[in-house]
Amino acid sequence: MQVLTTLVLRENKITDIGAQQLAEALKTNQTLTVLGLEKNTITDNGAQQLAEALKTNKVLTALGLSGNQITDNGAQKLADTLKTNQTLTKLYVGENQISDNGAQLFAEVLKTNKTLTVLDLEKNTITDNGAHQLAEALKTNKVLTVLGLNGNQITDDGAQKLADALKTNQRYCDSSVTLTASTNPSDILSLVSTIVKKEIMNFDD
Repeated sequence: MQVLTTLVLRENKITDIGAQQLAEALKTNQTLTVLGLEKNTITDNGAQQLAEALKTNKVLTALGLSGNQITDNGAQKLADTLKTNQTLTKLYVGENQISDNGAQLFAEVLKTNKTLTVLDLEKNTITDNGAHQLAEALKTNKVLTVLGLNGNQITDDGAQKLADALKTNQRYCDSSVTLTASTNPSDILSLVSTIVKKEIMNFDD
């Protein structure tokens, strides 16, 4: 018997009310592995409801929340969930309103989380401070393979921190791009962007 494993609701008019209903379903659903809610109008309240659901859900592996209205408060709820959730491998929260505070929350989680392989933070308001925090996390994280940071407010200083992290973390590679300790700091973000775009294209696969 076939069951639904992927639900994509991008570019609709889903608010926190719809997010809450979906979150309630996730608490009992045992088949859905991919949920795409990009480009809706979900705020921190909706993100909190989904985060709470992920504390008990054991099957969802990918959650797309890019292009909504999630701030650092929503990022905190999602980051808290990643402290205990051992199933989610891909989290997309690009094009929201996440700043250095949210980046720091995710960075702290990355130091201990052992399942997340993709974290997309593209087109938020992260500066060099947030990049520094994430770079520190990458020095010890051995699981994350894709970190999306293009379209933020990161300068050469932040790129340098990320380049330094690559001296100890060699996991950022795919068939066409490999980031190593010798990579020019000014090229770091564009190279990571290439990898993340491929991941986003494969989100529904």
